[in-house]
Amino acid sequence: MNGSTLKLGIPAGSLQEATGELFCKAGYKITFASRSYYPSIDDPEIQCTLIRAQEMPRYVADGSLDCGLTGHDWIMENEADVKEVAELVFSKVSRRPVRWVLAVPEDSPVRGVKDLQGKRIATEVVSLTRRWLKQNGVEAHVEFSWGATEVKPPRLADAIVEVTETGSSLRANNLRIVAELMQSTTRFISNHAAYADPWKRQKIDDLVMMLQGAMAAEGKVGLMMNVPAAVLQAVVAVLPALQKPTISSLSDPEWVAINTIIDENTVRHIVPQLKQAGARGIVEYPLSKIID
Repeated sequence: MNGSTLKLGIPAGSLQEATGELFCKAGYKITFASRSYYPSIDDPEIQCTLIRAQEMPRYVADGSLDCGLTGHDWIMENEADVKEVAELVFSKVSRRPVRWVLAVPEDSPVRGVKDLQGKRIATEVVSLTRRWLKQNGVEAHVEFSWGATEVKPPRLADAIVEVTETGSSLRANNLRIVAELMQSTTRFISNHAAYADPWKRQKIDDLVMMLQGAMAAEGKVGLMMNVPAAVLQAVVAVLPALQKPTISSLSDPEWVAINTIIDENTVRHIVPQLKQAGARGIVEYPLSKIID
């Protein structure tokens, strides 16, 4: 250890638990203590700070943090000059990107962006919304919403710009989507000066590699089996391998060993086919990381 420390921002709020789980799968144990904004991590060269994803780009851009995880939407909202090191497609509900959408009450006359002229729009992404309206040649009053944005139309706003993954909350509040402003996924970002530092850059790149490896392994399992050489091609034909399966020689020249990676939800369909094709000694094992 050379005394250097990487200042890492962990997103507080809805992404906090998912981030902790991802780091755990990547081999890092983060411990969140109640009422503390400084989680502990089992790497003495990393110092963690809990920061809302909305603010993360600003603190990374100004060097208060070396790096952190936040949404692409918050980078755009803050117009932050940061290095986007990697895209990490994970969220609190699904693997799909989140969407920022314009929504209005079901009975609203608003059918398109042009109908927003002179209207009042409530949102947490004021800058994004204003830029989008300007691009469409529309002038409207955009005001910051501190939360519970879905309940503001029609009394407190004519429309809202809100983030959604499934759209269920909007539907529950009797709102319909008029337009999509942008899609966003989680990004690992770095301060430019920090990424220019050789030690910090290596530390960041190693961390990102392990996080991506953990994500790549989700939903995958390993399969290994012994196969008579005479039916090798028939067995291989059954396998929808992530890459070409590894085939190794055994002490008996008439048999080979196969090792491969498949989707976990296909195992129950494939294993019977493999046995029917001639595979024996089939073993399924869990994967923690896949590093390309």
